[in-house]
Amino acid sequence: MTTEQHTHVPTRALRIVLVDDHAIVRHGLRSILERESDLEVVGEASTAAEAAAVVERTRPSIVLLDLKLSTAADTEGLDLCARLTRRHPDLAVLVLTTFLDDSLVVEAIRHGARGYVVKDVDTTELLRSIRAVARNESAFDSHAAAAMVRSMRVQPQRPRFTEREVKVLQLLAHGLSNREIGGELYISETTVKFHVRNIMRKMDAGSRAEVVYEASKLGVI
Repeated sequence: MTTEQHTHVPTRALRIVLVDDHAIVRHGLRSILERESDLEVVGEASTAAEAAAVVERTRPSIVLLDLKLSTAADTEGLDLCARLTRRHPDLAVLVLTTFLDDSLVVEAIRHGARGYVVKDVDTTELLRSIRAVARNESAFDSHAAAAMVRSMRVQPQRPRFTEREVKVLQLLAHGLSNREIGGELYISETTVKFHVRNIMRKMDAGSRAEVVYEASKLGVI
């Protein structure tokens, strides 16, 4: 008769760097995180330059990053986030900040952050978020998640076209050349080119085909 034995294999602790310009915040975070057996704070920084150096030296798996690192700029952390994630593609950045603005949440993700939580988050939620980004998952507290949802609901602003530009768009959709459009509208080919350039600029399009495609999506034609 044999007895089944379960051997516990300890997992490697997640190495964390704290980036915040307030020492008291860093000390408070350290005291919370170091109670967890799977988390290890390996460095702290109060400025972007310090953070880059500490990350380079300690090679953490996670950076807890405040967006405001000085009195000069409210979002200095965004640029730092982009630099860190470009240089260390495997690094998980979790934004931990007092700022809650819909556009900031979106910008943080665009700059490479894997998650966004505000500083009034409870300890359980913070720990859950840290472990989530370590697994290459996204992590948002309820406030940031709501901001993300709102940002996704925002429709891109529809370009405004003059009546003449709409007519030019309709003829472009039928494949007419500038000369043919001019003949249809009784205007010169040069004037048609002027309208086409304006339309492309308004739609941020690089070709006539792209103009027609985007205009059809917007319901202009």
